Amino acid sequence: MASLAEWRLVAVGRIGSGPEAELFNRYNDRLRPKLGVIEIAEGRGSAGEIKRREADAILAAVPESAIAIALDLGATSPDSEAFSQRLSAWIDTAKPLAFIIGGAEGLERRVIERANHVLSLGAMTWPHMLVRVMLAEQLFRARAIATNHPYHRAGRP
Repeated sequence: MASLAEWRLVAVGRIGSGPEAELFNRYNDRLRPKLGVIEIAEGRGSAGEIKRREADAILAAVPESAIAIALDLGATSPDSEAFSQRLSAWIDTAKPLAFIIGGAEGLERRVIERANHVLSLGAMTWPHMLVRVMLAEQLFRARAIATNHPYHRAGRP
């Protein structure tokens, strides 16, 4: 297996110190490597202006060499096993990974176009701070699947 390059989460908004932050940290502390978190200030103004300002900051925070993975409601939603396979393929490139979570207005088209991959955590709308938790848990689960760790149970009761 290739060495694990840097993993980064670029997310709009500040998570603070509430229960969402505690859950995110619980999973992030188990990840190797951990997600480095870059929080982008929420934009102000009209919806278009908010998306433009947030996109400028997001794009500045994603290294050119990184595989950018944008989370977007309109994308496909792989199951955990398929996500594990995708993550393993990304890891094998030895490039940094940058996961992107937009703000309340969503991601501007430029961010989607920059992304190497776009995925959804499901068709429902989730609070952005919970999306961080869900992403960290799915990253941990994906690595557990790849290493045959018993955390993931493929069969249903």
